[in-house]
Amino acid sequence: MYTIPNHQSPIATMHIALLIYGSLETLSGGYLYDRQLVTYLRGQGDRVEIISLPWRNYARHLGDNANGDLLRQLAALPVDLLLQDELNHPSLFWLNQSLRRMVNYPIVSVIHHLRADEDHPRSLRPFYRWVERRYLQSVDAAIYNSHSTRRAVTKLLGRTLPGVVALPAGEHLKPPSSEQIEAILAQRQSEISPLRLISVGTVIPRKGIHHLLPALALLGGDWQLEVVGALEVAPAYVADLRRSIAKLNLGDRVHLRGRLTDDEVAAALKASHALILLSYEGFGIAFLEAMSFGLPVIAANVGAAPEVIDDGITGFLVDPLDARAVAARIEQARDPAVRSQMGWAARRRFDHHPTWAESGRRSRDFLLSLIGD
Repeated sequence: MYTIPNHQSPIATMHIALLIYGSLETLSGGYLYDRQLVTYLRGQGDRVEIISLPWRNYARHLGDNANGDLLRQLAALPVDLLLQDELNHPSLFWLNQSLRRMVNYPIVSVIHHLRADEDHPRSLRPFYRWVERRYLQSVDAAIYNSHSTRRAVTKLLGRTLPGVVALPAGEHLKPPSSEQIEAILAQRQSEISPLRLISVGTVIPRKGIHHLLPALALLGGDWQLEVVGALEVAPAYVADLRRSIAKLNLGDRVHLRGRLTDDEVAAALKASHALILLSYEGFGIAFLEAMSFGLPVIAANVGAAPEVIDDGITGFLVDPLDARAVAARIEQARDPAVRSQMGWAARRRFDHHPTWAESGRRSRDFLLSLIGD
């Protein structure tokens, strides 16, 4: 078992391996975080190699724990430290137990959010929690994307897992300058209708679009919702959404745009009046990116959203299951003066948030501290 040293290592650069599912270029907030971390580490002279496991279903991921070739590959790594994206925990919860007896390097988990905190069938929750707890017991330390995620890990594990909170940043989409924001917000304040809402994120059940539709059905007046995010990840769920949209007669107002380029996402945010995302988020990079464009954010009052959004100041926090409450907050965002005031507050919140470079530096300093002489 690796013992964490209590001093700063004199090592100037590190050799690190990062274990992920699929490609580092996968479009999601978690993979964006991983890419930014890798970019920063390499920029500091560290060598970072990527080890990729194939995307499969949960049951087949569990089978990776019996993969002797994978165990030998990881044990033979000539690295100072092994990073594991916590998303891979089904493949590692048991394998790590053997790996730790075979290596001297520390194993550090990059934790975006816990699967155990997602919405699952009641019968499966105890098993998911057991697997994830077992995995967390097998690592030496963690890089957390939020204080909320750190608290969730402590609650599940029953103890504090050493680590650092390195917040994601929001400048990935090259937000407007302060001067440009002033003009954008002035233009939005002059617009009465339609209210243009946007939701950004891969269209999967966890993102909560199915909770949003009943609230939208209660709205009067003129409004539009653009749903931006990949549609191919959960096709059955997307098909259910399309049926619900048709049943609620929202087909001319709710538009599933699918995956867009970064430039197209930036343009969509610039043209919108508010972001709405009723999902459980370990942090919620989409919140911060929307704020960088001067958008108020309507979000679920769970996960890390309260860390990012000041209720009533930069947006609204709502119970995603209370359609009337959600609709009421959307109606408030219809007022140009309200959304302009919140938009300014949101942009100021973004301006004071750490950058990706600052987040990377925080993570790297912690990783260096784990490596002994």
